[in-house]
Amino acid sequence: MKICRVEKTLVATSRIGGLENRRLLVVKERGGGKQVAVDPVGCKPGDWVICVGSSAARDAAGSKDYPSDFTIVGIIDYWEETEEGNK
Repeated sequence: MKICRVEKTLVATSRIGGLENRRLLVVKERGGGKQVAVDPVGCKPGDWVICVGSSAARDAAGSKDYPSDFTIVGIIDYWEETEEGNK
């Protein structure tokens, strides 16, 4: 699992059939790069979220056949963020 922050909605009107109409978001890993994540939980920009990848991402999106490699599984209500030097 990874902690990410939701940056914005990703609009992709041309999609493969298997992707259905699931909401896609651009998320940024804490201290890392940006990724596209499927959002089955209803996030908004600025939310800190928990994401899973690989086969867990497909299961979390609703099916082992779903074409996702990164899915949001929860919105973080609260956490104490440490400074980069105090990990």
